[in-house]
Amino acid sequence: MTSPGYRRPFMIVAAVIAILSLAAVGAVMAIAFNGGVAPVWITSTALYGLPVAFMLAVILVLDAVRQRRRQ
Repeated sequence: MTSPGYRRPFMIVAAVIAILSLAAVGAVMAIAFNGGVAPVWITSTALYGLPVAFMLAVILVLDAVRQRRRQ
């Protein structure tokens, strides 16, 4: 899947995407609470960011399991 040198950057990217997505969810909720409509880019970040971050995390977990079985 991935070489050991790429695990750390993938983990950082997944964490950043997750944090940004959670912030976007909070922003959408705050805007909706005030009776407004969030911009499309914020809504898209909220909807698609967390699944992407979790898929990256699953890939990292599967890669770690594969690496441990090889040792």
